[in-house]
Amino acid sequence: MVIRFSNLYSRLVFLLLFFVLFFNNGRSVWGMNYTKYRKVGTLRLSRIQKHLDNLNKPPVLSIQSPDGDIIDCVHKRKQPAFDHPLLKTHKIQRVPPKMPTVKSMVKTQEEDPSGKSANISQNEGYIRRDAWQMWHQNGKKCPKGTVPVRRSTVHDVLRSNSLYDFGKKRRSNAPLARRADAPDVVSGNGHEHAIAYTGTSSEIYGAKATINVWDPKIEVINEFSLSQIWVLSGSFDGSDLNSIEAGWQVSPELYGDSRPRLFTYWTSDAYQATGCYNLLCSGFIQTNSRIAIGAAISPLSEFEGSQFDVTIVIWKDPKLGNWWMGFGENTLVGYWPAELFTHLADRATMVEWGGEVVNSRANGEHTSTGMGSGHFAEDGFGKASYFRNLEIVDSDNSLISAHDISTLAENNNCYNIKSSSSSQWGTYFYYGGPGRNDQCR
Repeated sequence: MVIRFSNLYSRLVFLLLFFVLFFNNGRSVWGMNYTKYRKVGTLRLSRIQKHLDNLNKPPVLSIQSPDGDIIDCVHKRKQPAFDHPLLKTHKIQRVPPKMPTVKSMVKTQEEDPSGKSANISQNEGYIRRDAWQMWHQNGKKCPKGTVPVRRSTVHDVLRSNSLYDFGKKRRSNAPLARRADAPDVVSGNGHEHAIAYTGTSSEIYGAKATINVWDPKIEVINEFSLSQIWVLSGSFDGSDLNSIEAGWQVSPELYGDSRPRLFTYWTSDAYQATGCYNLLCSGFIQTNSRIAIGAAISPLSEFEGSQFDVTIVIWKDPKLGNWWMGFGENTLVGYWPAELFTHLADRATMVEWGGEVVNSRANGEHTSTGMGSGHFAEDGFGKASYFRNLEIVDSDNSLISAHDISTLAENNNCYNIKSSSSSQWGTYFYYGGPGRNDQCR
Protein backbone atom coordinates (compact mmCIF):
# COMPACT_ATOMS: atom_id res chain seq x y z
CA MET A 1 0.00 0.00 0.00
CA VAL A 2 1.45 3.38 -1.05
CA ILE A 3 0.42 6.50 0.88
CA ARG A 4 1.05 10.14 -0.04
CA PHE A 5 0.26 12.95 2.40
CA SER A 6 -0.32 16.65 1.84
CA ASN A 7 0.11 19.52 4.33
CA LEU A 8 -3.67 19.83 4.56
CA TYR A 9 -3.91 16.15 5.45
CA SER A 10 -1.31 16.60 8.22
CA ARG A 11 -3.35 19.42 9.71
CA LEU A 12 -6.53 17.38 9.62
CA VAL A 13 -4.72 14.54 11.40
CA PHE A 14 -3.53 17.03 14.04
CA LEU A 15 -7.09 18.21 14.70
CA LEU A 16 -8.41 14.66 14.80
CA LEU A 17 -5.76 13.62 17.31
CA PHE A 18 -6.56 16.61 19.50
CA PHE A 19 -10.23 15.70 19.75
CA VAL A 20 -9.45 12.02 20.26
CA LEU A 21 -6.89 12.67 23.00
CA PHE A 22 -8.80 15.42 24.77
CA PHE A 23 -12.29 14.00 24.75
CA ASN A 24 -11.37 10.30 24.88
CA ASN A 25 -9.05 10.75 27.90
CA GLY A 26 -6.08 9.36 26.02
CA ARG A 27 -7.68 6.12 24.87
CA SER A 28 -7.10 5.56 21.17
CA VAL A 29 -10.16 4.94 19.04
CA TRP A 30 -8.13 2.22 17.33
CA GLY A 31 -7.97 0.23 20.57
CA MET A 32 -4.25 0.54 21.31
CA ASN A 33 -3.96 -0.29 24.98
CA TYR A 34 -0.32 0.72 25.48
CA THR A 35 -0.99 4.47 25.52
CA LYS A 36 -2.43 5.77 28.78
CA TYR A 37 -2.07 9.42 29.75
CA ARG A 38 -3.94 12.48 30.96
CA LYS A 39 -5.87 14.87 28.79
CA VAL A 40 -3.60 16.78 26.44
CA GLY A 41 -3.77 20.54 26.16
CA THR A 42 -3.55 22.38 22.85
CA LEU A 43 -0.22 24.03 23.73
CA ARG A 44 1.48 20.74 24.53
CA LEU A 45 -0.02 19.07 21.49
CA SER A 46 1.14 21.89 19.23
CA ARG A 47 4.69 21.58 20.60
CA ILE A 48 4.65 17.86 19.94
CA GLN A 49 3.34 18.36 16.43
CA LYS A 50 6.04 20.96 15.71
CA HIS A 51 8.70 18.49 16.86
CA LEU A 52 7.23 15.73 14.72
CA ASP A 53 6.99 18.02 11.68
CA ASN A 54 10.74 18.56 12.01
CA LEU A 55 11.56 14.91 12.77
CA ASN A 56 9.38 13.27 10.11
CA LYS A 57 10.96 14.43 6.87
CA PRO A 58 8.85 14.75 3.70
CA PRO A 59 8.78 11.30 2.10
CA VAL A 60 9.26 10.40 -1.52
CA LEU A 61 7.07 7.38 -0.80
CA SER A 62 5.34 5.94 2.29
CA ILE A 63 4.75 2.25 2.93
CA GLN A 64 2.17 0.78 5.31
CA SER A 65 3.62 -2.15 7.24
CA PRO A 66 1.39 -5.09 8.29
CA ASP A 67 2.20 -4.32 11.94
CA GLY A 68 0.77 -0.80 11.72
CA ASP A 69 4.04 1.11 11.21
CA ILE A 70 4.38 3.63 8.42
CA ILE A 71 7.79 3.56 6.77
CA ASP A 72 8.69 6.82 5.03
CA CYS A 73 11.18 6.64 2.15
CA VAL A 74 13.18 9.83 2.67
CA HIS A 75 15.86 11.22 0.37
CA LYS A 76 19.28 10.43 1.82
CA ARG A 77 20.26 14.09 2.09
CA LYS A 78 16.98 14.94 3.87
CA GLN A 79 17.24 12.36 6.68
CA PRO A 80 17.26 13.57 10.33
CA ALA A 81 21.03 13.17 10.77
CA PHE A 82 21.79 16.37 8.94
CA ASP A 83 19.90 18.50 11.44
CA HIS A 84 22.85 18.01 13.80
CA PRO A 85 24.95 21.19 14.04
CA LEU A 86 28.16 19.21 13.58
CA LEU A 87 26.86 17.57 10.41
CA LYS A 88 25.49 20.56 8.48
CA THR A 89 28.33 20.33 5.95
CA HIS A 90 28.97 16.59 6.29
CA LYS A 91 29.09 14.72 3.01
CA ILE A 92 27.71 11.18 2.98
CA GLN A 93 30.49 8.62 2.75
CA ARG A 94 29.89 7.24 -0.74
CA VAL A 95 32.73 4.71 -0.93
CA PRO A 96 31.76 1.73 1.24
CA PRO A 97 34.33 0.91 3.90
CA LYS A 98 36.11 -2.40 3.93
CA MET A 99 34.27 -4.65 6.36
CA PRO A 100 36.38 -6.41 8.99
CA THR A 101 37.83 -9.70 7.83
CA VAL A 102 35.21 -12.40 8.22
CA LYS A 103 36.10 -16.04 8.66
CA SER A 104 34.80 -18.13 5.77
CA MET A 105 31.85 -20.41 6.51
CA VAL A 106 31.69 -23.61 4.49
CA LYS A 107 28.83 -25.50 6.11
CA THR A 108 25.20 -24.45 5.96
CA GLN A 109 24.35 -26.80 8.82
CA GLU A 110 25.99 -26.26 12.19
CA GLU A 111 25.42 -27.79 15.56
CA ASP A 112 25.06 -25.84 18.72
CA PRO A 113 27.36 -26.79 21.61
CA SER A 114 24.77 -29.22 22.98
CA GLY A 115 24.95 -31.23 19.75
CA LYS A 116 21.49 -30.34 18.45
CA SER A 117 21.11 -29.13 14.87
CA ALA A 118 20.85 -25.35 14.74
CA ASN A 119 20.04 -25.14 11.00
CA ILE A 120 22.17 -22.06 10.50
CA SER A 121 22.19 -20.54 7.00
CA GLN A 122 25.56 -19.40 5.72
CA ASN A 123 24.81 -15.74 5.13
CA GLU A 124 21.52 -14.98 6.83
CA GLY A 125 21.65 -16.53 10.30
CA TYR A 126 18.21 -18.06 10.60
CA ILE A 127 16.55 -15.05 9.00
CA ARG A 128 14.95 -15.68 5.61
CA ARG A 129 15.90 -13.03 3.09
CA ASP A 130 12.24 -12.17 2.41
CA ALA A 131 11.06 -11.93 6.02
CA TRP A 132 13.66 -10.24 8.15
CA GLN A 133 11.60 -7.08 8.70
CA MET A 134 7.82 -7.00 8.72
CA TRP A 135 7.42 -3.97 6.44
CA HIS A 136 8.90 -6.01 3.56
CA GLN A 137 6.03 -8.50 3.62
CA ASN A 138 3.77 -6.49 1.32
CA GLY A 139 6.43 -6.47 -1.40
CA LYS A 140 7.02 -2.72 -1.40
CA LYS A 141 10.49 -1.18 -1.11
CA CYS A 142 12.06 2.25 -0.97
CA PRO A 143 13.35 3.74 -4.23
CA LYS A 144 17.05 4.16 -4.96
CA GLY A 145 18.48 7.26 -3.32
CA THR A 146 16.13 7.10 -0.33
CA VAL A 147 16.32 5.51 3.13
CA PRO A 148 13.46 3.96 5.12
CA VAL A 149 12.53 5.85 8.29
CA ARG A 150 9.88 4.65 10.74
CA ARG A 151 7.38 7.50 11.14
CA SER A 152 6.95 8.84 14.69
CA THR A 153 3.48 9.73 15.93
CA VAL A 154 1.84 11.85 18.62
CA HIS A 155 1.06 8.63 20.49
CA ASP A 156 4.76 7.69 20.48
CA VAL A 157 5.68 10.99 22.14
CA LEU A 158 2.86 10.89 24.68
CA ARG A 159 3.98 7.49 25.97
CA SER A 160 7.29 9.03 27.07
CA ASN A 161 7.69 11.11 30.22
CA SER A 162 8.11 14.29 28.23
CA LEU A 163 9.03 15.61 24.82
CA TYR A 164 12.62 15.97 26.05
CA ASP A 165 12.71 12.31 27.14
CA PHE A 166 11.27 10.98 23.88
CA GLY A 167 13.67 8.49 22.30
CA LYS A 168 16.23 8.63 25.11
CA LYS A 169 17.42 6.17 27.71
CA ARG A 170 16.76 7.23 31.27
CA ARG A 171 19.66 7.38 33.67
CA SER A 172 19.00 7.02 37.38
CA ASN A 173 21.03 8.99 39.89
CA ALA A 174 21.48 6.03 42.23
CA PRO A 175 24.61 3.97 41.51
CA LEU A 176 24.47 0.21 41.24
CA ALA A 177 26.57 -1.99 43.49
CA ARG A 178 28.98 -3.45 40.93
CA ARG A 179 32.55 -4.62 40.84
CA ALA A 180 34.95 -1.89 39.78
CA ASP A 181 36.00 -3.86 36.69
CA ALA A 182 32.43 -4.50 35.55
CA PRO A 183 31.02 -1.18 34.38
CA ASP A 184 27.34 -0.68 33.68
CA VAL A 185 26.46 1.42 30.65
CA VAL A 186 23.33 2.76 32.35
CA SER A 187 24.30 3.26 35.97
CA GLY A 188 21.28 3.31 38.24
CA ASN A 189 18.72 1.29 40.10
CA GLY A 190 16.07 -0.28 37.95
CA HIS A 191 18.34 -1.53 35.16
CA GLU A 192 19.41 -5.17 35.40
CA HIS A 193 21.85 -6.97 33.14
CA ALA A 194 23.33 -10.29 32.16
CA ILE A 195 26.41 -9.38 30.16
CA ALA A 196 29.78 -10.54 28.92
CA TYR A 197 32.51 -7.92 28.63
CA THR A 198 36.11 -7.45 27.59
CA GLY A 199 38.88 -6.16 29.81
CA THR A 200 40.06 -2.59 29.27
CA SER A 201 42.07 -2.46 26.08
CA SER A 202 43.53 0.18 23.80
CA GLU A 203 43.15 -1.97 20.69
CA ILE A 204 39.39 -2.25 20.17
CA TYR A 205 37.99 -0.91 16.93
CA GLY A 206 34.65 -2.70 16.87
CA ALA A 207 32.69 -5.79 17.82
CA LYS A 208 30.48 -8.46 16.30
CA ALA A 209 28.04 -11.14 17.47
CA THR A 210 25.07 -13.21 16.34
CA ILE A 211 21.98 -12.99 18.57
CA ASN A 212 18.81 -15.03 18.39
CA VAL A 213 15.57 -13.06 18.52
CA TRP A 214 12.66 -13.58 20.93
CA ASP A 215 9.63 -11.64 22.15
CA PRO A 216 9.98 -11.58 25.95
CA LYS A 217 7.05 -10.61 28.14
CA ILE A 218 7.00 -6.98 29.33
CA GLU A 219 5.05 -6.43 32.55
CA VAL A 220 4.45 -2.65 32.47
CA ILE A 221 4.65 -0.09 29.70
CA ASN A 222 7.71 1.83 30.95
CA GLU A 223 9.87 -1.30 31.13
CA PHE A 224 11.84 -2.78 28.25
CA SER A 225 13.91 -5.84 27.43
CA LEU A 226 16.81 -5.65 25.02
CA SER A 227 19.74 -7.69 23.75
CA GLN A 228 22.60 -5.71 22.30
CA ILE A 229 26.26 -4.90 21.72
CA TRP A 230 27.83 -1.91 23.49
CA VAL A 231 31.03 -0.35 22.08
CA LEU A 232 32.39 1.97 24.77
CA SER A 233 35.07 4.50 25.64
CA GLY A 234 35.44 7.15 28.33
CA SER A 235 34.72 7.29 32.03
CA PHE A 236 31.97 5.15 33.54
CA ASP A 237 31.84 7.37 36.61
CA GLY A 238 31.83 10.75 34.88
CA SER A 239 29.88 12.52 32.20
CA ASP A 240 32.06 11.79 29.18
CA LEU A 241 31.18 8.15 28.44
CA ASN A 242 30.88 7.47 24.70
CA SER A 243 28.70 4.52 23.67
CA ILE A 244 27.53 3.03 20.38
CA GLU A 245 24.87 0.34 20.68
CA ALA A 246 22.82 -1.95 18.45
CA GLY A 247 20.64 -5.04 18.86
CA TRP A 248 16.98 -5.96 19.27
CA GLN A 249 14.55 -4.52 21.78
CA VAL A 250 10.98 -4.90 23.03
CA SER A 251 9.73 -1.56 24.37
CA PRO A 252 5.98 -0.81 24.54
CA GLU A 253 6.71 2.75 25.65
CA LEU A 254 8.93 3.52 22.67
CA TYR A 255 7.08 1.61 19.94
CA GLY A 256 3.54 1.10 21.22
CA ASP A 257 3.60 -2.70 20.97
CA SER A 258 5.45 -5.80 22.21
CA ARG A 259 7.27 -6.75 19.00
CA PRO A 260 11.07 -7.13 18.97
CA ARG A 261 12.66 -4.44 16.83
CA LEU A 262 16.08 -3.67 15.41
CA PHE A 263 17.46 -0.66 17.27
CA THR A 264 20.51 1.55 17.63
CA TYR A 265 21.61 4.03 20.28
CA TRP A 266 24.47 6.46 20.78
CA THR A 267 25.68 8.98 23.35
CA SER A 268 28.82 11.05 23.86
CA ASP A 269 28.05 12.30 27.38
CA ALA A 270 26.90 9.28 29.40
CA TYR A 271 23.23 9.47 28.33
CA GLN A 272 22.75 13.03 29.54
CA ALA A 273 21.98 15.37 26.63
CA THR A 274 23.38 13.74 23.49
CA GLY A 275 22.16 10.78 21.47
CA CYS A 276 18.97 8.80 21.15
CA TYR A 277 17.39 5.60 19.89
CA ASN A 278 17.33 4.92 16.18
CA LEU A 279 16.73 8.05 14.08
CA LEU A 280 14.76 9.92 16.76
CA CYS A 281 17.40 12.64 16.84
CA SER A 282 20.12 13.79 14.48
CA GLY A 283 23.34 11.76 14.38
CA PHE A 284 23.24 8.34 12.73
CA ILE A 285 23.47 8.49 8.92
CA GLN A 286 21.60 5.71 7.17
CA THR A 287 22.82 4.50 3.77
CA ASN A 288 20.76 1.33 3.25
CA SER A 289 17.37 1.48 1.50
CA ARG A 290 16.08 -1.92 2.71
CA ILE A 291 16.64 -1.89 6.48
CA ALA A 292 14.47 0.35 8.68
CA ILE A 293 15.94 0.99 12.10
CA GLY A 294 13.18 0.65 14.70
CA ALA A 295 11.13 -1.70 12.51
CA ALA A 296 9.89 -5.08 13.72
CA ILE A 297 11.96 -8.21 13.12
CA SER A 298 10.32 -11.35 11.78
CA PRO A 299 10.32 -14.37 12.10
CA LEU A 300 11.13 -15.06 15.77
CA SER A 301 12.62 -17.94 17.70
CA GLU A 302 10.21 -20.49 19.15
CA PHE A 303 10.56 -22.40 22.42
CA GLU A 304 11.86 -25.89 21.53
CA GLY A 305 11.30 -24.95 17.88
CA SER A 306 12.95 -23.01 15.07
CA GLN A 307 15.62 -20.55 16.11
CA PHE A 308 16.15 -17.28 14.23
CA ASP A 309 19.11 -15.00 14.76
CA VAL A 310 20.65 -11.78 13.48
CA THR A 311 24.30 -10.84 13.07
CA ILE A 312 25.38 -7.34 14.02
CA VAL A 313 28.81 -5.76 13.60
CA ILE A 314 29.95 -2.27 14.64
CA TRP A 315 33.39 -1.10 13.58
CA LYS A 316 35.51 1.95 12.87
CA ASP A 317 36.40 2.68 9.26
CA PRO A 318 40.24 2.76 9.29
CA LYS A 319 40.35 5.45 6.60
CA LEU A 320 37.72 8.02 7.54
CA GLY A 321 37.12 7.17 11.20
CA ASN A 322 33.33 6.82 11.00
CA TRP A 323 31.72 4.02 13.03
CA TRP A 324 29.74 1.71 10.74
CA MET A 325 26.98 -0.79 11.47
CA GLY A 326 26.53 -4.00 9.51
CA PHE A 327 23.52 -6.33 9.57
CA GLY A 328 24.03 -9.94 8.51
CA GLU A 329 27.38 -10.90 7.07
CA ASN A 330 27.75 -8.22 4.40
CA THR A 331 24.98 -5.60 4.56
CA LEU A 332 25.92 -2.04 5.49
CA VAL A 333 23.20 -0.12 7.35
CA GLY A 334 24.88 3.24 7.93
CA TYR A 335 27.30 4.99 10.24
CA TRP A 336 27.84 7.30 13.19
CA PRO A 337 30.15 10.11 11.98
CA ALA A 338 33.38 10.54 13.93
CA GLU A 339 32.40 14.17 14.63
CA LEU A 340 29.78 13.01 17.14
CA PHE A 341 32.29 11.59 19.61
CA THR A 342 35.19 12.51 21.83
CA HIS A 343 36.80 9.29 23.10
CA LEU A 344 35.36 7.11 20.34
CA ALA A 345 36.85 9.47 17.78
CA ASP A 346 40.01 7.51 18.53
CA ARG A 347 39.10 3.95 19.56
CA ALA A 348 36.99 1.91 21.98
CA THR A 349 38.30 0.62 25.30
CA MET A 350 35.60 -1.93 26.13
CA VAL A 351 32.87 -4.04 24.55
CA GLU A 352 29.83 -5.52 26.26
CA TRP A 353 27.40 -8.09 24.86
CA GLY A 354 24.19 -9.19 26.56
CA GLY A 355 20.75 -8.39 27.89
CA GLU A 356 19.23 -5.53 29.83
CA VAL A 357 15.80 -5.02 31.37
CA VAL A 358 14.14 -2.28 33.36
CA ASN A 359 12.81 -3.39 36.75
CA SER A 360 10.43 -0.65 37.90
CA ARG A 361 9.06 -2.66 40.86
CA ALA A 362 5.65 -1.25 39.99
CA ASN A 363 3.83 -3.37 42.57
CA GLY A 364 6.55 -3.34 45.20
CA GLU A 365 8.12 -6.54 43.92
CA HIS A 366 10.52 -7.53 41.18
CA THR A 367 9.19 -7.25 37.65
CA SER A 368 8.20 -10.31 35.65
CA THR A 369 9.61 -8.71 32.49
CA GLY A 370 11.68 -11.38 30.79
CA MET A 371 15.20 -11.13 29.42
CA GLY A 372 16.12 -12.95 26.22
CA SER A 373 13.66 -15.81 25.83
CA GLY A 374 12.48 -15.46 29.43
CA HIS A 375 14.33 -18.66 30.38
CA PHE A 376 17.53 -19.11 32.37
CA ALA A 377 20.86 -19.81 30.70
CA GLU A 378 21.08 -23.40 31.90
CA ASP A 379 18.01 -24.33 29.84
CA GLY A 380 20.29 -24.22 26.80
CA PHE A 381 19.64 -24.36 23.08
CA GLY A 382 16.07 -23.93 21.85
CA LYS A 383 14.95 -22.60 25.23
CA ALA A 384 17.39 -19.94 26.37
CA SER A 385 18.56 -16.98 24.32
CA TYR A 386 22.17 -16.86 23.10
CA PHE A 387 24.96 -14.70 21.71
CA ARG A 388 27.37 -16.68 19.56
CA ASN A 389 30.61 -16.00 17.70
CA LEU A 390 31.61 -13.05 19.87
CA GLU A 391 34.40 -11.16 18.11
CA ILE A 392 36.26 -7.87 18.38
CA VAL A 393 37.84 -5.80 15.61
CA ASP A 394 41.55 -5.08 16.03
CA SER A 395 43.74 -2.27 14.67
CA ASP A 396 44.21 -4.15 11.39
CA ASN A 397 40.45 -4.23 10.77
CA SER A 398 40.47 -7.96 11.43
CA LEU A 399 37.98 -9.97 13.47
CA ILE A 400 39.43 -11.96 16.34
CA SER A 401 37.53 -14.21 18.72
CA ALA A 402 36.77 -12.58 22.09
CA HIS A 403 38.52 -15.20 24.23
CA ASP A 404 39.19 -13.28 27.43
CA ILE A 405 35.71 -12.23 28.53
CA SER A 406 34.14 -11.94 31.95
CA THR A 407 30.45 -12.27 32.75
CA LEU A 408 28.19 -10.51 35.19
CA ALA A 409 24.54 -10.56 36.31
CA GLU A 410 23.32 -8.44 39.22
CA ASN A 411 20.89 -11.07 40.50
CA ASN A 412 21.32 -14.63 39.25
CA ASN A 413 17.96 -15.61 40.70
CA CYS A 414 16.24 -13.25 38.26
CA TYR A 415 18.50 -13.32 35.18
CA ASN A 416 21.76 -15.16 34.62
CA ILE A 417 24.47 -15.88 32.07
CA LYS A 418 26.75 -18.87 31.29
CA SER A 419 29.59 -18.62 28.77
CA SER A 420 31.65 -21.23 26.93
CA SER A 421 33.35 -21.84 23.57
CA SER A 422 33.26 -24.31 20.72
CA SER A 423 34.80 -24.72 17.28
CA GLN A 424 31.61 -23.67 15.51
CA TRP A 425 30.12 -21.08 17.84
CA GLY A 426 33.46 -19.61 18.95
CA THR A 427 33.01 -17.71 22.21
CA TYR A 428 29.31 -17.78 23.12
CA PHE A 429 26.92 -17.57 26.03
CA TYR A 430 23.36 -18.30 27.00
CA TYR A 431 21.61 -15.69 29.12
CA GLY A 432 18.26 -14.41 30.39
CA GLY A 433 15.52 -15.31 32.79
CA PRO A 434 11.88 -14.72 33.73
CA GLY A 435 12.39 -12.03 36.35
CA ARG A 436 10.04 -12.53 39.31
CA ASN A 437 9.85 -16.09 40.63
CA ASP A 438 10.05 -17.85 44.00
CA GLN A 439 13.75 -16.94 44.34
CA CYS A 440 13.44 -13.48 42.76
CA ARG A 441 11.23 -11.08 44.67
